[in-house]
Amino acid sequence: MQPVEIIKDLFFIERGFLNANHFVYQSENPTLIDTAYISDFDETAGLIAQLGVDLSDVQLIISTHCHCDHIGGNKRIQDQSGCDIALHKIGKHFIDTRDDWATWWKYYSQEAAFFDCTIELNDGDVLSIGPHEFKVIHTPGHAAEGIVLYNRKARLLISSDTLWKNDMAVMTLRIEGSAALFHMLESLEKLESLDVEIVYPGHGPPFKDMPKALSRTRERLKNFLNHRDQIGTDLLKKIMVYTLMMRRTVDQDAFFDQLMQTHWYKETVDLYFSAEYQAKYEAIMKDFRKPSKEQLSETLIWSLVHFRFWNLDCGLKILDA
Repeated sequence: MQPVEIIKDLFFIERGFLNANHFVYQSENPTLIDTAYISDFDETAGLIAQLGVDLSDVQLIISTHCHCDHIGGNKRIQDQSGCDIALHKIGKHFIDTRDDWATWWKYYSQEAAFFDCTIELNDGDVLSIGPHEFKVIHTPGHAAEGIVLYNRKARLLISSDTLWKNDMAVMTLRIEGSAALFHMLESLEKLESLDVEIVYPGHGPPFKDMPKALSRTRERLKNFLNHRDQIGTDLLKKIMVYTLMMRRTVDQDAFFDQLMQTHWYKETVDLYFSAEYQAKYEAIMKDFRKPSKEQLSETLIWSLVHFRFWNLDCGLKILDA
């Protein structure tokens, strides 16, 4: 979790699979890329402070999309610094209109705060971060407003949630629409033409073999297109794990009822599993307790390595390993 300098004065901070990774440009007028969950803001601020950056000096935040794990710190930092915040024009519209559904916040029952988006980004724009120029590439699919940032000179790609090493970000067709998988495939095509030596993703570690990651993600998307129920299973497992990690301790007897109060759980089971709420919940919890390699994505592997799952009379608990 120590910041790593990736090009002069631009640092990468890896946060794992709960909070999004982020970037800090170290200068008198610092720039940040993505700011993690609002609930973990103190940890985020501490990591940034390691670089000698005072949040009140931040000049610009670039948000790769509007999901809570990427924009959580935006308002608090903007309140301290008065900084500009840049988003793709679709994301700016969501923020300007206070749309907590399209941003996923209300849908996934997650905490976030609206802020002022002062800069509109478009596909093909060039952003200057100090002396470094990054091309903005619009990559819808996971998020309608998603972007990646490409530095041609350093052959470096900040891929956000468009491309991870071995896994892929959850696909929420209920919000992003029935064509989201096709949009994601088109976004991958945009990346294929780039000359990239190293990729810094939105979650997980950096990696160098971008063609391999593109191929894996494309195959995963094609599998989703051919086996619709797997979209639902992937979503349920990932969001349940994220929910468990955020809460740290959950009463097993109450967890199912809590899920049934959310929009996402009921709608996902309605869409993919004929409203078999209890049966699907029990099947997934069984997989969590005794997972096979075939059942585990990289996200779930990371989660199970870093958090231990087990049953106690008082409920299902998760503790730091």
